[in-house]
Amino acid sequence: MPSSTVRTFTDPDDYASSIRATSAALMLTDRGHFGAKLVRVDLHRVWMQQLSESLPRIAYFSILPGRVSIAFSALPGRSVISGGIEQDHASIVLRKEAQEYFHRTSAASCNGALSLPMSEFDVIGTALAGRDLTIATPSVGRNPTPSALARLRKLHEKVTHLAEFAPEIIGDPESSRGLEQELISAMVGCIATGEPQADRSAARQHAKIMRKFRREVEERPNDAVYIPELCTAIGTSERTLRVACHEQLGIGPKRYLLLRRMHLARRALSESTPNETTVTEIATRYGFWQLGRFAGEYKSLFGEAPSATLAAPERRSGLPHFRRN
Repeated sequence: MPSSTVRTFTDPDDYASSIRATSAALMLTDRGHFGAKLVRVDLHRVWMQQLSESLPRIAYFSILPGRVSIAFSALPGRSVISGGIEQDHASIVLRKEAQEYFHRTSAASCNGALSLPMSEFDVIGTALAGRDLTIATPSVGRNPTPSALARLRKLHEKVTHLAEFAPEIIGDPESSRGLEQELISAMVGCIATGEPQADRSAARQHAKIMRKFRREVEERPNDAVYIPELCTAIGTSERTLRVACHEQLGIGPKRYLLLRRMHLARRALSESTPNETTVTEIATRYGFWQLGRFAGEYKSLFGEAPSATLAAPERRSGLPHFRRN
C-alpha cells in the first residue's frame, strides 16, 4: 500500500535511525543548532527520500541490498562527496548493490534519492531506453542532460510536496501508480542520457580502505586509536590513509578520530549526572589525558565547557553527538 511520512528532527541520532538504510551514523562537523527534515515515500515499486539538514556532517551509510538507487543534490551550488564521488547540482550517483560508504556535506544541504528493485530496473530500463543500462561498477557518477535531471528533480519535489500537504493522493493506489510511472521514466531518462564520469580506480580503492578504517575504529569505541595501529591493521601506508580520508571526509584521519572521540565524550557527558561521574573520568575514558587541552577543544567545538554539559543533561537534546551502530 503506498504511503508517506514527513518528520522533523533536532537530535542527530533520531534522524540517523530514521533514514532508510541498513544502518546510518552521523557526526556533525560544525557548531550550530541542528535541524533536519526527512520525507519518505513508498510507492508500489519506487521508494524515495528527501533529506534536508542544517549543518555540515560526515555520515556513514550501509544501504539496502537488492535495489538500484539514484541520488542527487536538490540545492543549487551545493555538492557532496558520496563514497569518493563528487555529486554536484548537475550530476547524480547511481548505485546498484548493497554498499557501505562515507557521505559528507560541507554546508546545509538537501538531497534526494529514489530506488527500484534491481530485477525490475533491468527490465524497465531496457524497455524504456531500448538498451541495457547495467553499470559495470557498484557505484558511478553520471552527468545527465540538464533537461533530464531537471525533470527528475521537479517530479521528486512534486511528490515531496504531496507527502507534506496532500498525503491522501499518495495513499490512493491509482494516483500513486501514475506518479510512480512518471518517476520511473525520469530515472531511466537520467541514466540513459547521462555521461558516466571518468572511472577512478583509485577512488574505489580508497573507498575500500575507508570501510576498513571505520570497522577498525568502531571495534574499539572506548579506546584511543592511533594512526600507526590503524595503518597496520588496515594494511596501508599513513600517506594513503591520509589521502583517502581527505578525499572522502574532507579532513585527515587524526582530525576525524579527534572529532569522533569528542562526540563520544559529549554523548557520555550528556547522558550522565555529576553524582554519577566526573569530567575527568569521561575524558580519560575516551583517550583525553591533557585535561586543559581537552576542555579548550571541547568548548571550541560545542560552545560550552564539558562541565556545563555534565551539569545540565536535560539541555542536551538535539546537540551534536555520534551514533554507534
